Amino acid sequence: MLDGQVALVTGGSRGIGAAIARRLAAEGADVAITYHRAAERANAVVAEIKAAGARGLAIPAEATDAAALTQAVELTVSTLGRLDILVNNAGIAPYGPLEDVTLADVDRTLAIHTRASFVLAQAAARHLTEGGRIVNIGSSLAERVTSPGWTLYSTSKSALIGLTKGLARDLGPRGITANLVHPGSTDTEMNPADGPDAAAERAHTALDRYCDPDDIAATVAHLAGPGARNITGTSITVDAGTTA
Repeated sequence: MLDGQVALVTGGSRGIGAAIARRLAAEGADVAITYHRAAERANAVVAEIKAAGARGLAIPAEATDAAALTQAVELTVSTLGRLDILVNNAGIAPYGPLEDVTLADVDRTLAIHTRASFVLAQAAARHLTEGGRIVNIGSSLAERVTSPGWTLYSTSKSALIGLTKGLARDLGPRGITANLVHPGSTDTEMNPADGPDAAAERAHTALDRYCDPDDIAATVAHLAGPGARNITGTSITVDAGTTA
């Protein structure tokens, strides 16, 4: 259980991020989430957090804005009193032919997936104490690219492997762990299980099915809890066997 702890989940207004926020609250943590534009949906997630008996906080913060991300960490601490768990979840899914990718696409994707995770981890490290947790959300496409069009996305998610291992070494002496969860095809608005590409994506899995956001949230909750105190610097893939 996570009673008395405080978590910050980026991109927590929908999909995997919302599922993680709800699960951490169900485990007893107070939870702050960041969002971009979707204030109504973020507030709905906060209402669910509060319904679970926890404190909740929605913070507007665009993932390319480093100052806003740092401020989100500080606001979490000042409002909820501390920070024990950081979940770097906010993301986008750039897809298309390699020759069509622009430098602007590259800069934005790396900023959201890689730079933001670094900035948030650095800011959080100033507040995390013994038993603190950082969980980065990657992608099974960081380990196996199953079709063309994902080079930029895979590049940005693969960078989180190095970030996670580095954080584990930097923060390990303080009793803080850092891990990476790689979701596979997951039933969200971004990639619905009944979407036009769903059949092809299921065909890549060993279990012939999509993951549910709650599957990812369960793994994050374990990594955030006391049972994972000796798990650090590693990647855990939740992908119905896509990388098997």
